[in-house]
Amino acid sequence: MLELLSSVEFVPAKSHDSSPAPALNLPSMSSPEHTGSRATANVQLVSESSIRVPFDLEDRGPKQGRIVVIIAVLTGVNFLSSLTNGFITIGLPRISSELSLPEHLMVWPSAVYYLTSSTCLLLAGSIADVIGPRRINLAGCLLTGIFIIACGLARTGIEFIMFRAMQGIALSLCLPTSVAIVANVAPSGRKRNIGFSCLGFVQPIGFSLGLVLEGAVLDTMGWRFLYYLSGGLSLALFIISLWALPRDAMIIGSVLAKLKREIDWLGALMASTGLVLFSYILVTLTGAISNIRQPANIALLLLSIGLIPAFIFWEARRERCNLPALIPNSLWKNTVFTSVCLTVLFSNALANSMEVFCSLFFQEIQHTSALGASLRILPSLLVGFLIQLTTGLLIHRSSPYHLVLLALFLSAGAPLLMALTSAHWPYWYAAFPAQLLAPLSCAIMFTIGLLAVSEGFPAHTQALAGAVFSTVAQFGAILGLTLLAMVATAVTKSEGDQGKGREEELVTDYVAWLLWRDFGIELLKENIRTSVSNSTNTEVRTLQAANKVLSKRRRAKKARIRQGGALTVEDAQDILAQKDMDEQVRRNFRVERGNRNEGQLSKRRCGTCVERLVTMRELVKKM
Repeated sequence: MLELLSSVEFVPAKSHDSSPAPALNLPSMSSPEHTGSRATANVQLVSESSIRVPFDLEDRGPKQGRIVVIIAVLTGVNFLSSLTNGFITIGLPRISSELSLPEHLMVWPSAVYYLTSSTCLLLAGSIADVIGPRRINLAGCLLTGIFIIACGLARTGIEFIMFRAMQGIALSLCLPTSVAIVANVAPSGRKRNIGFSCLGFVQPIGFSLGLVLEGAVLDTMGWRFLYYLSGGLSLALFIISLWALPRDAMIIGSVLAKLKREIDWLGALMASTGLVLFSYILVTLTGAISNIRQPANIALLLLSIGLIPAFIFWEARRERCNLPALIPNSLWKNTVFTSVCLTVLFSNALANSMEVFCSLFFQEIQHTSALGASLRILPSLLVGFLIQLTTGLLIHRSSPYHLVLLALFLSAGAPLLMALTSAHWPYWYAAFPAQLLAPLSCAIMFTIGLLAVSEGFPAHTQALAGAVFSTVAQFGAILGLTLLAMVATAVTKSEGDQGKGREEELVTDYVAWLLWRDFGIELLKENIRTSVSNSTNTEVRTLQAANKVLSKRRRAKKARIRQGGALTVEDAQDILAQKDMDEQVRRNFRVERGNRNEGQLSKRRCGTCVERLVTMRELVKKM
């Protein structure tokens, strides 16, 4: 990961970050490499000139004040949407009572939001890359405010679930476009790191703050008040966005033709369908694991699994034909991209699951009020905010490798502490340290993950990069909640006597998630170890072989000298060079060869190895 996270430590500057590059130097949006079309040179030049560049980008880039306003507006919408998720976590018992929500639909107000948003993100990101992120973001901001207010106006449980589903679709328009806009307006380095940091931490922080606010006003103003307030603020941000967000370039030609030519529609359909079917199966199993025996659920599960190889085959075909692929298969060969996505999935699942089950533990097991449970979760909010802000400020000066591993190991202690705690223990014994440790991995991985995923995609597909990252995060949330809900259901049914099931259920959930957490850590460590070992073993073996060749030639020359042969200038230079290289190899590679299997070889040393390898190869050729 030292090699892989270099894309995070050393973020290369791009032409679209700080100043617009000349039109002919920018990647063509309609070239065969990206679209597969057989456009003429004139058409390609027109397409290149229509590449989106913010209207306020000058030679020195956008002013710092404008960048701050843009980031604040983008993060504000995501924050308010996440805030409503926290409202549901605390207020769901009151909401279900007032709206007469059936018990078997209790999980749907929360799950349907993640279900719809995760399945629409990829398609929304692809469309935004074609017609412009500003247009899609404004539509998402407006719809988010409307449907949040609609949730507060709901009169039945079905209406509430439907409005929550629409809110998830609206959010899917905001998340990927936010990443694209920040990547376009913020120059590489500290400003972009802070921008991505803000986009990352507002989701878990908004969720945590929603828990606190709902607990504070639930018994006074009611649960509807916060929905009205959040929806009104979203509409206010929409009005500010009309002025703040940089304009998209004028679209030359037919919009429908560009959408048809430059978007992998079938790939998006297969990916979205597979996600929604698999998520639906997980949600249905939370009611009863025996639901998997139903013929309809079996058919849907098989269909969702069958879409995985179909999607891989289709993306491979698109790459072979030089057509735009939704997520190219070659991208998954990048171990940092794969490991970061998996780690973000586990981190987001941990953060959301810990919030939900800690709230249930405090209210159902320790019998505290909604406000008391919110105050007990408040330390998680504060720690997450501070860690996320610190990560954005210092990530360019520190090693992401050590930050990621440290955060993962510390966060693994949170579910362990909750698994060992007792309902009779004071809050400060185990629950308080667990709240301090829980947000660490999620807070750090959101910033590092956004940077790594953004660097893995071309400049003109940054919205799709944000869509991939957000899809992984949203799917992680629903995966963690549904899997632990299934564990809870099974434990409740097996331990349902004398009120014992509820406490055993929650403790089992924490233990189960601890096992998932350890699996994610080991998976990341294995990816790091494999990637570093593969990058160094070949170079070390080649250096050893070259050293043997030089040693053999030097021994032959010494033998010729002993027999009375003449010593040429080239022979003397070769002998001196060999002695110098022997000293360098003994001095620099003794530690490196001992540590290469542990993945401790740094990028700087790897670069030095390559330089020495080139030098030795040149000497061998001369001899």
